[in-house]
Amino acid sequence: MRLLLAEDDSVLGDALSKSLRQSGYAVDWARTGQEADLALTDQVYSLAILDLGLPKMDGFEVLRRLRQRRSKLPVIILTAREALEDRVKGLDLGADDYLAKPFDLPELEARLRALIRRGSEVATPEITVGSMSFNPVDRIVRIDGTPMELSSRELGVLELLMLRAGQAVSKEALVEHLCSWDDEMGDNAIEVYVHRLRKKLEAAGIQIRTVRGLGYMLDKVPV
Repeated sequence: MRLLLAEDDSVLGDALSKSLRQSGYAVDWARTGQEADLALTDQVYSLAILDLGLPKMDGFEVLRRLRQRRSKLPVIILTAREALEDRVKGLDLGADDYLAKPFDLPELEARLRALIRRGSEVATPEITVGSMSFNPVDRIVRIDGTPMELSSRELGVLELLMLRAGQAVSKEALVEHLCSWDDEMGDNAIEVYVHRLRKKLEAAGIQIRTVRGLGYMLDKVPV
């Protein structure tokens, strides 16, 4: 799951990026409003964390432009501004949540999960392929109800394959799903993660097929 973090404070931005990546998210960190606006125009995200006091373009303008493009992307505002009018303006412009600085990281992550859970109520909250299930809110893969032990990158690969079960997923799409701007990953790394997953899924009767020229596809093993 890929997030955009728009924060100009280098200490806070670095801490948030590291914490969210440890929780399994891919994070793109924009340090100015212009950079955030460009990223939100060109990239696909699951959620945005937006500071209001950004240089070159403030968070209100970034949010206004996002909603003008009719984007329904969930947005959490982070700001040191405590005035009621700022909170009201941010929510009226289309923010989904508002968190004042200073804040605790566990609270921010809980709010992220709440927004993701709220969005999943429209679609199927749990994805199932054979005996394997994936909950996009708690981001846990289970086989016959038992959680699988997966690295964050293995989980990211399997997550996208399950979200697109029955469809071919290219290596490029997997890299984009797993990586933020600061990461570098080649096709060989994807092949390694797929190889590891194939071993772990074999006993469950799930296979990752290679579709020549297109990528990988998750499917049940024919009986």
